[in-house]
Amino acid sequence: MKGKGGCARMGAALVFALVLAGCASKTRAPAPVEDRSSGVRAPAVAASESVKPLPGAENAGKPGYYTVRQGDTLIRIALEHGQNWRDVVRWNALDNPNVIETGQVLRVVPPDTVVARPVATPAVSAASMPAVGASAATPASAASAPVAAASAPRGTVTVAMPAPLPAATPDDDVAWGWPAPGNSAVLASFDEVRNKGVDIAGKAGDPVLASADGRVVYAGAGLRGYGNLIILKHNNTYLTAYAHNQTLLVKEDQSVHKGQKIAEMGSSDTDRVKLHFEIRRQGKPVDPAKFLATAK
Repeated sequence: MKGKGGCARMGAALVFALVLAGCASKTRAPAPVEDRSSGVRAPAVAASESVKPLPGAENAGKPGYYTVRQGDTLIRIALEHGQNWRDVVRWNALDNPNVIETGQVLRVVPPDTVVARPVATPAVSAASMPAVGASAATPASAASAPVAAASAPRGTVTVAMPAPLPAATPDDDVAWGWPAPGNSAVLASFDEVRNKGVDIAGKAGDPVLASADGRVVYAGAGLRGYGNLIILKHNNTYLTAYAHNQTLLVKEDQSVHKGQKIAEMGSSDTDRVKLHFEIRRQGKPVDPAKFLATAK
C-alpha cells in the first residue's frame, strides 16, 4: 500500500510540475507603460513656469537703474555711478552686498532723484536750413518747413544738432590739490580707453594726499585691478580714487581735508610702486590734469 501511495504522490507531483512548465512557456504580457508626459514630467514644467524674475527686473532700462553684468561687483557699480556703495545697498534693500546676480537691476541714484531720459534732438535737413543772410521765415513759411523737409529728395544731407554739454553746478567749484607731494613725475596720462586716471611715480611709503575735502566712502582691496584702494566723495558730483597703496590710513565714513595724508604709496595689484589717481564726475572718469593744472 505504501508503494502504491508513494507512486501516486510522485505522479501527482509530476503532473503539477508539467502544468507549471506549460504556464511558464506561455508568452508573458508586456509591462504596463507609464505615461510620463502627464505624470512625471508635469512637475518639471510647472517648476520652470514658476521661476521668479530677478530682483528689480521691472525697472530694467529705466533711467537711474543698472542691470548687473557678469563680473560686476557692488564697489565697481557704485564707483561707475559716482555713489557710495553703502547707499546702493540701502536703496536696494540688499541683505548681502557680496551677493548680486547677473541680470539683477539695481537703483544707482537716490530714490528722490528724478532722472530724465535724454531728449533726441530733431534732425535738421540741409535743404531746409536758411542761407546765410536770408531773412527770418514768416509764420506761414515756418509752418511749411516740416513738410518741405519730409519731401526733400534722396541724398539730402541731414545734420543732427549736437547735444548740449552738462551745465556747470555749484559742485564743480572744488579746490583741488595734487594727491602726491612735490613735483612727482607722471608715468601714464589719462586715456578714456586704457587709463581712467593718471599714474604718478613715487617710492614705497611716500604719502598719498586727499586731493580735496571729502568723506571716505570706500577703503579696502575689494576692487580687482586697484589693489589697496581709497575712494573719497567730495560732493554729489565728484569722487576721487587712490589705488595701489601699501597702507591705508583712513576708514570708511571718515571726513578728510585737502592735503591730509590718507595712505602710503605702494605696488598692490600692480607691477611697480605708483599711485593711480582718478577723478570721476557723476561716475564718469575725467582727465585729472585739467583739474590739477592750477592746483596748489
